[in-house]
Amino acid sequence: MAKAKTRDPKSEMLARDGVLNPNPGAVRDVVFTGNPFFDAKDLVQVRYEMVRRHQIDGIAISEAAAAFGVTRPTFYKAQSALKTGGLAALLPSRRGPKAGHKVSGEVIAFATELKIAKPELTTSQCLEAIESRFGIKVHRRSLERALARKKKRIHPA
Repeated sequence: MAKAKTRDPKSEMLARDGVLNPNPGAVRDVVFTGNPFFDAKDLVQVRYEMVRRHQIDGIAISEAAAAFGVTRPTFYKAQSALKTGGLAALLPSRRGPKAGHKVSGEVIAFATELKIAKPELTTSQCLEAIESRFGIKVHRRSLERALARKKKRIHPA
């Protein structure tokens, strides 16, 4: 019979916030192995301590990177982020597109005006009008989501 996994609320919270270290076993620095305060699963704490060990304790960059289980480019990225943006800059940024790149505000406004002028207009007809006006092909669901977001902002639930 398989043994049930014990729940780790801290790891769950770190994962939810996007700061769970994907490779905590690679962290071999003495402060993480000898002190329960330091948690190798906390990516922000690991990156901060790695940079601090170099800058304050004077260990070599290659040594710090190896002790914290990362590459030298990762060390330099963390060092630069900490220098320019402080501790908050060590938080991983959201990956991928931040917003719709085709469905701009101008396209949404155009589609909204079309729907107001002709409520019987279908989504397919709106897409054809967008393509002829702006010269771009927008996916049906992208337009529907964008219009729903706009409607939600105007009429919050």
